[in-house]
Amino acid sequence: MESNKMFSEFNFLEATLVKETELFKDCTNIVVGSGDLNADIMFVGEAPGKKEDLTGVPFCGAAGKNLDKLLSSVGLKREEIYIANILKCRPPENRDPKPEEIMAHTPWLMKQIRTTKPKVVCSLGNYATKFFMALGDVGGMKKMPGITQVHGKVQEIEIDGLKIRLLPLFHPAAIIYNRTKLTPLWEEDMEVVKRECLSSFEGS
Repeated sequence: MESNKMFSEFNFLEATLVKETELFKDCTNIVVGSGDLNADIMFVGEAPGKKEDLTGVPFCGAAGKNLDKLLSSVGLKREEIYIANILKCRPPENRDPKPEEIMAHTPWLMKQIRTTKPKVVCSLGNYATKFFMALGDVGGMKKMPGITQVHGKVQEIEIDGLKIRLLPLFHPAAIIYNRTKLTPLWEEDMEVVKRECLSSFEGS
């Protein structure tokens, strides 16, 4: 499995840091990621939820099913993208991640991005968007604008020496609770994603 491949390639020291966090001690599975490791588009959320923790698969719960529908609405399949989270373990009761947990898991995420080499990284929701816009600086996340201000707007950023073409999107879970308002916005934003990756779509 691709997730197992990613885990085996992950630097031992970084894996040790993850295992030393409170999250690892409490989780059922480390949720690495899923999809095409050569994808042009990578989606990044905040952290696994309860069902993801049980299965080891990212976005397999209600939000994941909604994501699949939203992808389908713009002609994309889950197999054509790569999906991951900043944190690889579920925070107890879905609490906010602690700064030290983010710092322990960030190197893994950066390795995933370097391995996949996506043309576009789509941050899902407020937390992931603020993380990228703060360039991985946990303390600076509170100063970043919310997703409603920046969704659908492509930004060039550099984090951990890695240049990223970032496109913030609403989180699929948020769309579940506000479908009428947010679904059209999400679909419009995905058209931006498709334009960004136009050359790859034409060649597929």
